[in-house]
Amino acid sequence: MYLGDSMPVTTIPVTDLDLARPFYRDVLGLQLLEENEYAIRFGVNGGAQISTYKRPPIERGHTTCHFEVADIEAAVAELRSRGAVFEEYDLPYLKTINGIAPMGPTARGAWLKDPDGNVLGLRQGPIPGMAAK
Repeated sequence: MYLGDSMPVTTIPVTDLDLARPFYRDVLGLQLLEENEYAIRFGVNGGAQISTYKRPPIERGHTTCHFEVADIEAAVAELRSRGAVFEEYDLPYLKTINGIAPMGPTARGAWLKDPDGNVLGLRQGPIPGMAAK
């Protein structure tokens, strides 16, 4: 068995499942698939899944997962209309304008945080390993 034939599930630690549920379900628009007192699993179109699980506070700061989008301006606007707040960066290697930054010659990205401070990203650009459409 090779893991390349398996479905990866992004797993994100949260301290409060009651805060995570409306963010991932209502703000991000993910489908709630399953929940118990320790974890909530959400579905993403295309068969991918994200699992949030309860744990004590930890240090956060790096992107835990990102979503490939066809139109980053539209995605940012839609998520903002549902309460998402996008990060603004002004670093030597990353500068956002209205929440969106160039990432190399052909991609652009945007980042937001869930209620626990986990960083989630949006990315628009050619997807490695996928034929151009």
